[in-house]
Amino acid sequence: MRKILAIFVALFIGVVAAAAQAPERPGIAELRVSQDDGSGNAADSFLPSAAPIRCTVQLDSAGPATVKMNLVAVNVAGVKRETRVVSTSFTTSETQSRVNFSGSPAGKWVAGKYRVDIYIGSVLAASRDFTVQKFPPPKQSTEGIIQPKQDTKPKSPQRPGGT
Repeated sequence: MRKILAIFVALFIGVVAAAAQAPERPGIAELRVSQDDGSGNAADSFLPSAAPIRCTVQLDSAGPATVKMNLVAVNVAGVKRETRVVSTSFTTSETQSRVNFSGSPAGKWVAGKYRVDIYIGSVLAASRDFTVQKFPPPKQSTEGIIQPKQDTKPKSPQRPGGT
């Protein structure tokens, strides 16, 4: 009976020690999708000419992790639903916490709905939807907005000396 208890205690201590030494998988602090035009401004809608589209993944901690990006065609004419358009991965080092991906199809984007899936290891960590539109979104209408009336009469110049 003592041998069985000793084996159980040894196994328990081994499992606890292994769990304590296992590196914690980083999470995602921020996921930004933008046009690769240098602005870095996040967007959820692009034109077909917006190639490539950039995806910036900010991890919540530095350390080695394999980060994978899939660009998925969700609802795109002529493309089977849930087709991966682009798939790539990168393994960070001890000091890295940001991964920049960019991707585009051969040629221009086809109008429709897409999704970026980000995996850390084999676990889906975040997703972001975006749309590729055939035409630019319409500018906001100013109809119904009251604009201040501008004075159309030119003001007479002031003379020096107050006369």
